[in-house]
Amino acid sequence: MASMREIKRRRESIESTEQITKAMKLVATVKLQRARDKAESGKPYSRLMLETAKHILIKCRGMNHRYLKESNGGKTGIVVITSNRGLAGGYNSNVIRLVAGSGREKEQVLLYTVGRKGHDYLKARGYEIALDRSDVINAPLYKDAIELSEKLLQDYESGKISEILLAYTEFRNTVTHVPKLIRLLPASEETEEETDDRLPMNFEPDDEAVLDSIIPQYVTSLIYDAFLEGVASENGARMAAMDAATDNAEEMIGKLSVEYNRARQGAITQELTEIIAGSNALK
Repeated sequence: MASMREIKRRRESIESTEQITKAMKLVATVKLQRARDKAESGKPYSRLMLETAKHILIKCRGMNHRYLKESNGGKTGIVVITSNRGLAGGYNSNVIRLVAGSGREKEQVLLYTVGRKGHDYLKARGYEIALDRSDVINAPLYKDAIELSEKLLQDYESGKISEILLAYTEFRNTVTHVPKLIRLLPASEETEEETDDRLPMNFEPDDEAVLDSIIPQYVTSLIYDAFLEGVASENGARMAAMDAATDNAEEMIGKLSVEYNRARQGAITQELTEIIAGSNALK
């Protein structure tokens, strides 16, 4: 059995860790409340934009437009949204697994990373990083999404990448965060099945002007929405992880307290035994 001093030292160390996890949980809870409000307020617009834009892109398939030309020689561009910090449970690893398990060879993938955790992990495993904007995830702004979408569309137009994917974590509620990998360009075949080719579509002033306007807005809005949902999911995951860590610390402290009391009781019993034995020896 460990000595009383060792048990006490372990218990004090765990109590110190418990204070840290409690503080981190409170900070994550406050940040989550703000991030959740932003993420939920933007969902209706982003969902409608996704549905509308994909229907338009499907109807315009085959049109001679710089954002609709499909290239067979380009790589797959993947926007990877993770966090800059750890201690968030499986938040970062879930997104990384999506990219690694996408079925695409790393030599045929170009990454546009937002978040150091995803950037460092994937770069160390041989993935090529076309652009790193890890600085924006701490406080994402719409203009950050505009700059990223401009770079993506520029590379798509030049043929450097032949498709644009988005890997992020969808925020559903405080405890449910779903990693997703969605295709932005070209439009997915799933949407093609849902599109009614009989419905007419007219462009004003012309198709090229409409697509020049709507495609950048479509890509930008979805990336910005992914930023917001990623921040909310990160803080939700960190809050849950710190809550679990605090519970584990409390359980360990309880066990160590019982162990300490037993050791203390054993020491007292031994001292009493020695005193009684010494007293009897003097008689």
